[in-house]
Amino acid sequence: MLFGQGRSALLRAIAEYGSLNSAAKKLNMSYRAAWGRLKASEERLGIKLVQMDAARGGMRLTRNAKELIDKFDRFEMETEKFLKKISHELRLPGKT
Repeated sequence: MLFGQGRSALLRAIAEYGSLNSAAKKLNMSYRAAWGRLKASEERLGIKLVQMDAARGGMRLTRNAKELIDKFDRFEMETEKFLKKISHELRLPGKT
């Protein structure tokens, strides 16, 4: 998987908790699985999504990660609009 709802949720949890371990726990996944998904996404996208935050002793999202989440949110919103429009257009006359 390149990027989807699961990866978005993982990045949001990292942003919220400042820790991959805490993010993994919130999402009921192992640290190893979370780390593997994060690294796989970084490799496939060719960008860093997180960086260590020495001041807080944790992890934070990169600017690229924040932009990716924003673009993904817009993509999901536009997809939902499109599906509603198509669903409405495909309804038979007289049917609700």
